[in-house]
Amino acid sequence: MSMRQLGALLLLGAIWGASFIFIRIAVEPFGPIFLMFVRVALTGLILYGYARLRRLPLQIRGHWRKFLLLGILGSALPFTLIAWSELTLTGSMAAVLNSATPLFTSIAAAVGLGERLTPSKLIGAVLGIIGVALIVGGSPLNESPVFFAAVLANLGAALSYAVGGVFAKRAFYGVDNLSLSVGQLGMSALILAPFAAVSPPHETPSLEAMLSLLALIALCTALAYQLYYYLIISAGPTKALTVTLLSPLFGVIWGAMWLNESVSSSMIAGLLIILFSVGLVTGIMSPRASFGARMKRAE
Repeated sequence: MSMRQLGALLLLGAIWGASFIFIRIAVEPFGPIFLMFVRVALTGLILYGYARLRRLPLQIRGHWRKFLLLGILGSALPFTLIAWSELTLTGSMAAVLNSATPLFTSIAAAVGLGERLTPSKLIGAVLGIIGVALIVGGSPLNESPVFFAAVLANLGAALSYAVGGVFAKRAFYGVDNLSLSVGQLGMSALILAPFAAVSPPHETPSLEAMLSLLALIALCTALAYQLYYYLIISAGPTKALTVTLLSPLFGVIWGAMWLNESVSSSMIAGLLIILFSVGLVTGIMSPRASFGARMKRAE
């Protein structure tokens, strides 16, 4: 993984870490389906307008069937599942559960792309989950049927992200990241539109909720998807989706900075484990690569 890719990964983790906070604030006033419809529809329009303004060609025509499937797997389904789960779960818990994505992606990439399922990738993904669990360890859990349904919904979103990322890498060879973003978000909006029409907000959302929605649109979707598909195209889905190991970490950092939340020793331990796990999954800290580098220096 190059330094440019690593920088994009860290920035994406920081942005998507904040998205769980914004969703938690906005989901109750807007409702999960309506919130996600507005998010994908307006973001798709913004990116389409940007492409038209810059006179950038979009590689969308002739791919509508593939974009339909990508719209379901990449945003319509996982966005809605995460938003619905955050009616019950805290934002940090939702981020923790979503950190299962790299593990699912490693398996999906091995099946769909023929990527080797190395021990380092599996160990790294599992360690990442342990790390984020340490960060939010000790949080009281309401073991009700609704809670477990929310957990399953969030894990379903992680699986959808994993399959969608592998499908994007395999089905859209040569398609640029802006076209991928516009096509996926446009199809997601069409999918969610009829459901959003029958579930509008019952009252005018607060200013805080509206600002959170604006941040979701401009920062956590429009900008984030450019970074995401850059990583999917250049580094592959397994490495790109290690961002879901970094998102909970940044959620804790933002909480400490913005909300004066305390940072415990378990959070520090979780931070170190997450950084190590990302190094394993991305290959930066691969034992084999390190041995090869030492041998080259010895020569």
